[in-house]
Amino acid sequence: MEQLKELQDKSKLVRKWCLISTTEAESGHPTSCLSAADITTLLFDKYFTYDLANPLNLSNDRFVLSKGHAAPLLYTLFGMAGAYGMEELKTLRKFGSRFEGHPVPEFVYAEAATGSLGQGLSVAAGLALIAKREELPYKSYVLLGDGELAEGQIWEAANFAAHEKLDNLIAILTKGPRAALPGSVFNPEVLDRHP
Repeated sequence: MEQLKELQDKSKLVRKWCLISTTEAESGHPTSCLSAADITTLLFDKYFTYDLANPLNLSNDRFVLSKGHAAPLLYTLFGMAGAYGMEELKTLRKFGSRFEGHPVPEFVYAEAATGSLGQGLSVAAGLALIAKREELPYKSYVLLGDGELAEGQIWEAANFAAHEKLDNLIAILTKGPRAALPGSVFNPEVLDRHP
């Protein structure tokens, strides 16, 4: 129970800093961050292995934020891990800040520029394939938003991952409160048509 309480407290801090950074920026997508705070806090606390001092370490696990509009979550997670001070998150989307509205390669902890929905699983699958072929120990994690599951590229990447037997690829899906709206892949009418 003590570990659960500790994780809950960390998750609350992740939410807090996502809200602080987007409020300071007067822009961003705080709800996209909040919907994934619990699962990513658990991931970073218990499973994700990463040498913060050496982002290019070939043994580092990979984390691809496919729903790039939740970039404040990515920045908060690495801040909580000790990559930089949390107060720096208040510079989100300001000139000269390392924290842009979407992850970009200049942010040393980003695996790819994301923001165009539907591309993250392809990136993570490619990273997982490299690890398999080069016999590297890392896992590739990708955080997907529910809306991007309607993108064909997601399903092509999923087929590719299955074909290549990428058991080192872990896709994490967040389901927002609007996921059951008409046209969503989570809408019961859509699910009934596509078993």
